[in-house]
Amino acid sequence: MSTIDWTVLIVTLVAVVVYGVFIGRGQKSNESYLKADNKMPWYIVLIGIMATQASAITFLSAPGQAYTDGMRFVQYYFGLPLAMIVICITFIPIFQRLNVYTAYEYLENRFDKKTRVLTSLLFLFSRGLSTGISIYAPSIILSSVLNWNIYLTNVLTGGILLIYTYVGGAKAIAHTQKLQFLIILGTMAFAGYLLIQNMPNGIGFKDALYLAGKSGKLNVITTEFDWKDKYNIWSGLIGGFFLALSYFGTDQSQVGRYITAKDNTNAKMGLLLNGLVKIPMQFAILLIGALLFAFFSLKPAPIYFNERSYQHLKETQPEQAAVFEKEHQDLQLKFNAESKEILQLKETHSPQLNKTIQDFKNTQTQVKALHGRVEEAINHSNYNAEKTDTNYIFLYFVKNTLPVGMIGLLFAVIFLASWGSISAALNSLAACSLKDVHLIFKKEIPDDVTELKYSRLHTLAWGIFSIGVAMFATQMGSLIEAVNVLGSLFYGPILGIFLVAFYYKKITGSNVFIAAILSEIVVIAVYNFDIVSFLWLNVIGAAAVIIFSAMGLLFYKPKAVNS
Repeated sequence: MSTIDWTVLIVTLVAVVVYGVFIGRGQKSNESYLKADNKMPWYIVLIGIMATQASAITFLSAPGQAYTDGMRFVQYYFGLPLAMIVICITFIPIFQRLNVYTAYEYLENRFDKKTRVLTSLLFLFSRGLSTGISIYAPSIILSSVLNWNIYLTNVLTGGILLIYTYVGGAKAIAHTQKLQFLIILGTMAFAGYLLIQNMPNGIGFKDALYLAGKSGKLNVITTEFDWKDKYNIWSGLIGGFFLALSYFGTDQSQVGRYITAKDNTNAKMGLLLNGLVKIPMQFAILLIGALLFAFFSLKPAPIYFNERSYQHLKETQPEQAAVFEKEHQDLQLKFNAESKEILQLKETHSPQLNKTIQDFKNTQTQVKALHGRVEEAINHSNYNAEKTDTNYIFLYFVKNTLPVGMIGLLFAVIFLASWGSISAALNSLAACSLKDVHLIFKKEIPDDVTELKYSRLHTLAWGIFSIGVAMFATQMGSLIEAVNVLGSLFYGPILGIFLVAFYYKKITGSNVFIAAILSEIVVIAVYNFDIVSFLWLNVIGAAAVIIFSAMGLLFYKPKAVNS
């Protein structure tokens, strides 16, 4: 990067850290550190919810996901609006009435301590691992730009955000997320604009869309039902509904955002608006990936977007690499020529247009097959790098196309997105491990100052744990997919516990405790045997808890429970 880009990157990041430390200064109690004194208005709640979900993975990996698999990933969010309505009706009033620090406090009131602790541990394990993956995403940038070891950049990325998260707590997180998200949305919109402006030969937005459509990248809705298809309208509406219900209703990283609201109305407004805004925002980010495919249909694309990985292959297997490069060069020339011919003929509707489109699709298949062989060769070369280059596609475009200054700002955006998500996750992990585990097995802490100290120590410990997880994230492929698969392994049983708590008053803590353990075993087994795609795991996990809990009534006599 240029000196100007480095200046933009460093100044932006330092400004956010300083702002976070400043706005979060003077913390004196856990009420302030973990819940921001319950003073957040609806728009801060909305931005916090969106920023917590839209991590660096969203902005780094989603365009690559659309580039490789099309825009059908957006169906993953189709169940979100309905889930927001259910949470506003059922979850928020209960959490606000009980004035909880974590969602899992309610479970002790409804069931017992062991059920509260079990649910907390399921959340802590899944969210701790996911946070590590979120740290790894921006580490890719530092590693790529500086040519530094990925393990060193993991430490730097995770360590910097810990500064204001450790010092300022929920208040610092809420206000820095507001600043971060406004910068992110503005910059991503400008990046999309620059992508169109950099199309060759005066090709405009409609031409790029036409090419993306003919390549199959605008596959927004797929209606064919298939249990193993990860993204179709059925898995999105049903599996996505259960995943969103669990994530926004029972995951402390999200619950922790809206329990900071002033009141029920502000919490509900933030959640409902998130349900309306999230789908078009994700659509726009995926559209950038589809347009990137059109861009590289008209301009030469690299043989592999992760340049460091391919360089290793060239150094260790030069003859094999030379064969790949010759085939790639020939295919690229053919692919670029066919793309241009399609745009020249698109208004004619002639038989030649249909033939050229078919040739274009055949060449696209050959390019994809070559990419697969290159990727396989890299993965077999004993090089400790990512299994795919999906996460590098948008990054490659930024580095090699955008003007000076904009590159540094876009890299800063990916860091800011990461920090907004990770800081909220660390705050929620600290709140959960302190309130739902630590204080369960320890006598009451004597004063607010001591409890605040413990909260900060828990934040620090989870930061270190997440950095450790990031060290092992290199083999996970598409990060946006990996983090959602990981969540789906645990969200179903967690959601099932809450659904039983809300709607099945006869079921006791012993019943649901055993049911949750059995359900988690079922979910892991279904995943390991690859019976269905990952979104359906959320449905299976929730349903299994309900079924096993009901079956438990045959063996355990119901006892009176608190409501």
